[in-house]
Amino acid sequence: MENLLNILNESGFAKLIENPLNIIMIAIACVLLYLAIVKKFEPLLLLPIAFGMLLTNLPGAEMYHTALFEGGHVHWENFDKTAGLIDYLYIGVKLGIYPCLIFIGVGAMTDFGPLISNPKSLLLGAAAQFGIFVAFIGAMYLGFNAMEAGSIGIIGGADGPTAIFVTSKLAPELLGPIAVAAYSYMALVPVIQPPIMRLLTTKEERKIVMEQLRPVSRTEKVLFPIVVTIFVALLLPSAAPLVGSLMLGNLMKESGVVDRLSKTVQNELMNIVTIFLGISVGATATADAFLNFKTLGILLMGVAAFGFGTAGGVLLAKFMNLFLKKKINPLIGSAGVSAVPMAARVSQVEGQKANPGNFLLMHAMGPNVAGVIGSAIAAGVFISLFAN
Repeated sequence: MENLLNILNESGFAKLIENPLNIIMIAIACVLLYLAIVKKFEPLLLLPIAFGMLLTNLPGAEMYHTALFEGGHVHWENFDKTAGLIDYLYIGVKLGIYPCLIFIGVGAMTDFGPLISNPKSLLLGAAAQFGIFVAFIGAMYLGFNAMEAGSIGIIGGADGPTAIFVTSKLAPELLGPIAVAAYSYMALVPVIQPPIMRLLTTKEERKIVMEQLRPVSRTEKVLFPIVVTIFVALLLPSAAPLVGSLMLGNLMKESGVVDRLSKTVQNELMNIVTIFLGISVGATATADAFLNFKTLGILLMGVAAFGFGTAGGVLLAKFMNLFLKKKINPLIGSAGVSAVPMAARVSQVEGQKANPGNFLLMHAMGPNVAGVIGSAIAAGVFISLFAN
């Protein structure tokens, strides 16, 4: 009987009673699993993130130890003694490996043709990053320090890997809530954006039909990733890991000479890294890190970043129309947030509601892929300014 009592006292159930906050975190993890499985909110990453959150909050499992990464450093000397499975997986996040590998896959799945065909799209993609800097300033007013505010602001880029990359460098203690906020809001783009788009445009503006884009040659598509990599890396070296990875994947696709590698990074590599990234990021969402007022501030600033980013793209398109003979449908400006291709699809849907004969998808893809580059550059700016 004594042995049985010892087993029960050492079990996770006893430890769960001692720390009821873990029960709340387990409940939150189950809610996120519900959203991923039933509601299909960004399930490819939200499901492993939620399951990682579940694992780290099961007392006694000892799969992730925050002490091994305290102070923003990896304490290698303690790994042999205490490290669990997720501690080893998290090293890929801490060293910035997983986000860059995902960006190679994203690049291989991205067509920069609409952006090359209509270079004005680059301005719209840049304008949609306005939300990043608004959220950064807002987070500073809420009491976050500069590194934390930069990590929160990058949520507005609507690019999960970029948010994780920046946060792992600047504020790793916020990685869990920032990752959950970033991917949750990305899934809610079709809900968040349309009211803002309709508020800032007239029905006549939403009816604007744009001319078909010019064909883009293979030479242009091959030169584009090379030129962008050279220019961005020289202008902002801290953005080189993300932009370089993105452009490497795109060059693999557009060159046509490494089809096997292109297919691998789009499928097998992307899937494997997504699993590792999601579980290890979710594991950082411990009760101490997640259940506090900072998390509420992150959620608040995250939705503000999306809103102002959407508004920035739409308003710049309206401003450009004051000087252009061939008018731009302002709806495509909202696609400058880099939720590819979801934001472009939202522009298409809203355009067709106003004019059933309107086809904006390819036009919206220009700002959409420009937003991917823009968010990576914004990430580089924050890292160069605030990283130790």
